[in-house]
Amino acid sequence: MPTENSRQIPRISLHDWDNRKNEIQKEIMNAAENVGFFIIKDQDSPSKADIEEAFRISESFFRLPEDVKSRTPFIREQNTGWEKRAQIRPSTNLPDQKESIQLQYHRRYDPTWPVVDDHIPDFHKTISGFIEKTQTVSMRILSCLAIGLGLEEDYFTKIHDIRSNEAMTTLRLLHYHENETRAIPDGHIRAGAHTDYDFLTLLFQRTGEDGLEVCPGRECYTSFGMSDVWTPVKANTGEIVCNIGDMLMSLSDDRLKSLFHRVRNPRTGESQKARHSIAFFNQPIRSAVIQGPLKKYPPITARDFILDAARRNYAQGEKEREDAIKSSKFQYPDNIRPGIIVSANA
Repeated sequence: MPTENSRQIPRISLHDWDNRKNEIQKEIMNAAENVGFFIIKDQDSPSKADIEEAFRISESFFRLPEDVKSRTPFIREQNTGWEKRAQIRPSTNLPDQKESIQLQYHRRYDPTWPVVDDHIPDFHKTISGFIEKTQTVSMRILSCLAIGLGLEEDYFTKIHDIRSNEAMTTLRLLHYHENETRAIPDGHIRAGAHTDYDFLTLLFQRTGEDGLEVCPGRECYTSFGMSDVWTPVKANTGEIVCNIGDMLMSLSDDRLKSLFHRVRNPRTGESQKARHSIAFFNQPIRSAVIQGPLKKYPPITARDFILDAARRNYAQGEKEREDAIKSSKFQYPDNIRPGIIVSANA
């Protein structure tokens, strides 16, 4: 049976970046190499107020009627749009208990962004600005990792242009459903154990909305970490939880570690209310070539890396997963039939 402990995830302050850059760089590299997860705090931007405003907009979106949200459907080929209980994890063969919308900055004026001006007049402005600010802090973190890997400081910045038509970096607004009025059977959790396919994930959480757990260090031995020791990551508004993705692990010749994480259901005595989070998945432009300095793995484009990762993780095929849902005794209260998402970000 999975267990948990109180191991500490490194907490790194970005305060006084200009004067402390060398010190911060060493702390980030040490955390990325030896733990795989770390928490950023005291960043100038996005500020706590910026983050709170982004959560306000996100919550407003998820409160909209489903016929409004569904006007921006999930498009697998673009990894954009709204879904509800449609992401099935290989670790569970069951759908995550959530809904989300995925947005890419360079598409902000096309139909992959919701048209909700009548409901949320500042949606576009707030979320676009939040992406810009998160991109800035992401590039600071990635510059630290580039230096640590012996690359040019701007090596990763050059291949993470969110304005490019080849961009794949994605912001994901997430709403995990409340458990106060819904019966959740065994096996269904808010988000099954997984690693991310991307370079670097930045996750924003809200105080009081816990549930994120990670397998830190290099101690994950069992499939999807299911029987390993899990560490809770406390949710604090204003902080940014960072984790290394599969693509950066490959480019670092496995020096940096992509680790399993999940969002468990609230336990008895814990808040059963909804959980909101915001994830920023840093992904290189499609044509960027992924290969480490030691050339441990053959070169591959970022686009093909994502596709290959999806195929590996979903090797059993979509039909088998649909059969698993059909055989479930659980009846969804809203009669939603879970679909299949092979997301660029697990």
